[in-house]
Order: sequence, then structure tokens, then C-alpha cells
Amino acid sequence: MDVAALVGEITDLIVTAGSMVRIDRLPVILTERLALHRVLSNLIGNAVKYGPAGTTEIVVGGSDRGDHYEFSVSDNGPGIPVEFQERIFGLFQTLREKEDKESTGIGLSIVKKIVEERGGRIWVVSTAGEGAKFVFTWPKNM
Repeated sequence: MDVAALVGEITDLIVTAGSMVRIDRLPVILTERLALHRVLSNLIGNAVKYGPAGTTEIVVGGSDRGDHYEFSVSDNGPGIPVEFQERIFGLFQTLREKEDKESTGIGLSIVKKIVEERGGRIWVVSTAGEGAKFVFTWPKNM
């Protein structure tokens, strides 16, 4: 599967006008398409949802790391304070107000479950006010 083509399909469906997506070099891999689609869709969708309206910049990248692939989705959104970076992967955890119906707090927990069920891991690199970069590993032996 051509991961760049998959990201192109996802961005065609969910990226709003005024947002820019750059697809860096991505590998062609043998994997479960639906599972990887769900992970990338959620991460790209979050970048669009939480990014600055009309000026969201998203970068999707990936590389071969020997025994696994490493993918990343970066954005120029509000960032995630360090003290919340583990919490956001928990079920029903969100940094939005409880009254905000747009955020259920289950998306990243599903992403984490999909990645970990396949033997990978996911983490976020972020500073409040400076965007976020979600990185996950995806095993080759699938």
C-alpha cells in the first residue's frame, strides 16, 4: 500500500479550505489498510479540528526504521501542555470543555489501541502554543 496515496485520500475527504497539508516522503508498505487509515484519519482530523481556522498547516511524514516504520502528523495548532500529554490518550479524556460536543475524548484512545494492538507505540511531542507532533510506530511484520 502506498501510504502517501492513502494520506492523499484522507486529506481530500477531511481537510478544510485554507488548510495546507504537506506529505513528506512516505513508504510503500504491506499492512492492514483499514487500521492505518483509521489512525491517520484521526490524527489528521484532530489537526484540522484544533488548528487555527483557515491557516492550519499539517505535515505527514514517515520513514523505515529497520524493524518498524515511524510515522508522524505535525500541526501548527495550540499545542498540548506537557502535563496533559499522557492523559489525552485515555478514554473520554479531552482538553476541551465538557460542554463542547465536538470532542468526545475517544479518538486518541482508539488510535492508541489500534497502534498498540499491532505492537507499535504512540506519543506526542508538543509545547503549549507551538503545535503538536504525534508520532507512532507501525511494525513491518503484519
